Amino acid sequence: MKAITLLKAARLRTLPLSVSGIIVGSALAYSEDAAAFSWRIFGWALLTTVLFQVLSNFANDYGDGVKGTDNADRLGPQRALQSGQITAAEMKRVVVVSALLSLLSAVMLIYQAFGWEQLGYGLFFLALGVGCIVAAIKYTVGASAYGYRGLGDLFVFVFFGLVSVVGSYFLYTQQLSKVVWLPAVAIGLLSVAVLNLNNMRDYENDQRSGKYTLVVKMGVSLAKYYHYYLVIVAMVAMLLFSVIRLQMRWQLLYLLSFLPLVVHLIAVKRNTNPKDLDPQLKVVALSTFLLSVLFFVGLLI
Repeated sequence: MKAITLLKAARLRTLPLSVSGIIVGSALAYSEDAAAFSWRIFGWALLTTVLFQVLSNFANDYGDGVKGTDNADRLGPQRALQSGQITAAEMKRVVVVSALLSLLSAVMLIYQAFGWEQLGYGLFFLALGVGCIVAAIKYTVGASAYGYRGLGDLFVFVFFGLVSVVGSYFLYTQQLSKVVWLPAVAIGLLSVAVLNLNNMRDYENDQRSGKYTLVVKMGVSLAKYYHYYLVIVAMVAMLLFSVIRLQMRWQLLYLLSFLPLVVHLIAVKRNTNPKDLDPQLKVVALSTFLLSVLFFVGLLI
């Protein structure tokens, strides 16, 4: 029973979104230099990112659980601590084990990318990996949890967008390109959009529980406009990238992912019941994943 509860706490539905940045960064690296692309780096990057996401989900469950934010008034799926099937001490141990596994995977990824020859790059990415682990835990855990101070959006944008896309691109090429930042911004904004939906759904309970997300600070009405900007600017950033790179035909295959995003924006505009926003999290997450896959496929073709 506890194994099933922990599997639910891992929130597998969040994993496609978490790897979208890695797929886009890898696609960009492949388009720049196919010889530099490595399936080993790609595999370890995916595994490391998945472990970071699972760690974040466990830590979020623990942090919100011990703070009492996950209670009977919460509209989303029931969490592990909230259900009573996992104790706080047990979840804390799960968080620690997940953090260690994440660090081990990050070390293997860094070794595959840089070996022992480029120690400076290796140490920088190790520090970045430790930063990812700390950020995953501190979102809801501790008295200074940044998720309770409206900073979650910023951290998601940085780690799911900029670090994920630009970082994975650098793992292959060991160089930076200005144009890479546009897809990174797009993935980051779409990731923030998923968090914003989550916070709009939980607005009333978060407000009562003292979790001052950006939605709680600005109110639901402004949060909707903020959401429109997140999704629209993300799509514009991808289009700008294609214009700058003079992409044609199959390279524009990712535009198909814009269709569910447009339908999604209409659904958000018409929404009057926060609970009905829950399915929209999956729409944005899977649309972002679809964008990343089609972007990679378009470049491969």
